[in-house]
Amino acid sequence: MDSILASSSTIDSVKHFINVACEPHWFLIISVAAFFIFLIGYRTWTKPAVAATVGALATLFFLVSCMDANFAKIVTKADNVPIVIMMVSVSFLLWLGFRQAAINDERMEKGEPLLEAGADDKVLVWPDLVYSELIALVLCTALLIAWAILLRAPLEQPADPNVAPNPAKAPWYFLGLQEMLVYFDPWLAGVVLPGLIIVGLIAIPYIDKNPRGNGYYTFKERKFAITTFLFGFVILWVVLIIFGTFLRGPNWNFFGPYEYWDHNRPAALLNTEFHDLFWINFWGVPLPKHYLMRELPGIILLGAYFVLSPFIMKATFFRKIYRDIGFMRYSMLCVLVLFMVLMPIKMVLRWTLNLHYVVGITEWFLNV
Repeated sequence: MDSILASSSTIDSVKHFINVACEPHWFLIISVAAFFIFLIGYRTWTKPAVAATVGALATLFFLVSCMDANFAKIVTKADNVPIVIMMVSVSFLLWLGFRQAAINDERMEKGEPLLEAGADDKVLVWPDLVYSELIALVLCTALLIAWAILLRAPLEQPADPNVAPNPAKAPWYFLGLQEMLVYFDPWLAGVVLPGLIIVGLIAIPYIDKNPRGNGYYTFKERKFAITTFLFGFVILWVVLIIFGTFLRGPNWNFFGPYEYWDHNRPAALLNTEFHDLFWINFWGVPLPKHYLMRELPGIILLGAYFVLSPFIMKATFFRKIYRDIGFMRYSMLCVLVLFMVLMPIKMVLRWTLNLHYVVGITEWFLNV
C-alpha cells in the first residue's frame, strides 16, 4: 500500500513539474533553448539511431500522458487531433531536411560529391507522375474516410449571439494570430506584423543573395537565413498554435497539460502600463497630464531599440552580414529581425510583469 501511495505521489510530482514547465514563459524559454540546441548539434540529433530514440521516447511519453484524463480530453478533441498530427509532421520534415543537410555538409568537408550531384529527377508525366498522384489520391481518400468514421465532426449548436463558447477560439490556422492579439493592439497584430511576414518572405531573395545552397540541402552555408526563417516559423508560429490549442483554457487563462480546465478559475491580473511603472512605481510621482510627456519613456525605449540595435548588431555578430549585403539591405533586414524579436520580448514582459503597452497613446489609438 505504501509503495502504491509513493508511486502515486511521484506521478503527481512529475505532472506538477511538467505543468510548471508549460507555464508560458518557461515553455517559450525551453522551446527557444531546444531550437538552438537542435541547430547546433544537428549532425548528431539527425542521425537515424538518435532521431529514432528521441521519437520513440516522445511517443511513449505521449501514450503514457494519455492515461491522464485531462491530457487525453485535450489531445483527443476532434478540433485538436490535426494539431497533434501537425506537430508530428513538422518534426519529421525538419528531421528529414536537416538529415540531408548534415550529410551534404559532411560530404563537402571531405571533398565528396553532394547527394544531389548528377541526379536526374526528370520523369515522364505518364505513367510516372500521374500514377504516383493516383496512388496518393486513393490513400488520402481512404485516410479521410477512416478519419470521418472514427472522429465525430466538431459541429456545435447553431450560433447564438447570447451564448459564447468559453474559450472562444479561432480556427487552428488563425490561433497564432489570435495569440498575438493578446500582446499587441489589433492594428499591429492583425495588420502590421502579418504584413511584415509577407514582405519579409518576398524580400528574402533580395536581402540574402548568397548563391550557395541553391538546389541542394545545406545548413552550414546558409546558417543565418535558415535559422531566421525557422525561428519565425517554429517559435513564433507553431509554438503560438500550441499555446492556443493545448494551453489556453476558459477565460483565456493558461492551463498545464494535466490541469483541469476550471471555468471558475480567476482571470488574469489587471494590465500594467509602462508609464505607470516608470512614473509611479520607479519615480514615485503622478503621471504627467500631457500624453506625449506621459509616454516619453516608452517612446525613448522603443526608439533606442530600433535605432541603436542595428549599430550594436553591426559592430558584433552582424559584422560579416553587413559587409556582404550593404547598407540598404542591412537596414531592411534589421527592421524585419527587430520586429520579429519584439514579439517574444513583449510576450515575456506580458507574462512576467503583466505589461500591457510600452507606449499607450489612447488619444491617437497608437498602442505598442
